[in-house]
Amino acid sequence: MTYENPWVYRAKIFETDDIGDNYGFVYIITCNKTGKLYIGKKFFYFMKTRQVNKKKKRYKAESDWKDYYGSNEELKKDVEKYGKINFFRQIIHVCKTKGTCNYYEAKEQFERDVLLSENYYNGWIQVKVQRSHIKH
Repeated sequence: MTYENPWVYRAKIFETDDIGDNYGFVYIITCNKTGKLYIGKKFFYFMKTRQVNKKKKRYKAESDWKDYYGSNEELKKDVEKYGKINFFRQIIHVCKTKGTCNYYEAKEQFERDVLLSENYYNGWIQVKVQRSHIKH
């Protein structure tokens, strides 16, 4: 399935086949109308539950990452206002683990001073990472 506004990684469209054994990614979304940016993370899969032979079974399902535009409310309103086509979605880190995603998201947010600049949609930074989470 082709999306009207795909994710781009290293100047190429990122597809399901590119996931490999990766857990998720850190991204930057740019509003082409205002120049405002958002830095976040998204995981490729999540766990779902279904009933099999009267027992609950957990399985891995692909997330909505292909059509995801962030969790920030102001960003969501601008996506609605300007249309998805006016947002550039770039993957800046593809990560093997959840901890690595958490680390690189926070690292990018702090390095870019997202909370101190009106040029970013980001309104808060939340991170919990241990050294063992990023040794891969």
